[in-house]
Amino acid sequence: MNLLLLEKKDFIGAGKVLVSGRRFEHIKKVLKAKTGTMLSCGLINNRMGTAIVTGFYDDCLEMEVTLDKDPPKPIPLTLVLALPRPKMLKRIMESVVSLGVKDIYLINSWRVEKSFWKSPVLEKDNLEKYFRLGLEQGKDTMMPNLYQKRFFSKFVKEELPIIGKDSLCITAHPKTSNICPNDVKKKTTLVIGPEGGFIELEVKTLEKSGFETFSIGERILKVETATTYLISRLFT
Repeated sequence: MNLLLLEKKDFIGAGKVLVSGRRFEHIKKVLKAKTGTMLSCGLINNRMGTAIVTGFYDDCLEMEVTLDKDPPKPIPLTLVLALPRPKMLKRIMESVVSLGVKDIYLINSWRVEKSFWKSPVLEKDNLEKYFRLGLEQGKDTMMPNLYQKRFFSKFVKEELPIIGKDSLCITAHPKTSNICPNDVKKKTTLVIGPEGGFIELEVKTLEKSGFETFSIGERILKVETATTYLISRLFT
């Protein structure tokens, strides 16, 4: 936990909070905080600052909070991701949120198993749990926007051109010799397929909507590894 993420309900007065549950256990057992310990903190969808431990109780701790800093700026990337396996989705959501991605679209494709869409991981409360872990890791407070789109053709033909307007439009695809650009310094819309990649019909549909295909070279990576790699390549 690099950042103590607070909610409005934690506040018991002006600049005072009570922290319990997972956060309390982490601060007590992992960070080994004591009265007077100062931690980085932030209020969800609000400012950041510092928190000083003022008291410990059996199941919570009290802190004095100062929120005087803005959260880091998001990277100018919209991520469009073919829905991966639920276990992989958890890790990907945590990773991309820690990197500063704020707009995420989960889409269907021919190689996405129908059962994935029924996973409890896709429920709002469960997704937010992984978003919070990503924010804590990346020292950020701003929650991402996530959209679920189950109809590939309709989404790619009707919505994606609007989403990608005035941006660099990229489809990650292993079967091309075009190497993905790096350090683009501009608004980008990145589409990443499922394990095994998009089928050729899907690639052509994306191309007709203005998305050029790029690869990362000879190596083929797992979706979760490729996603982190591509985001880092595009914005470092």
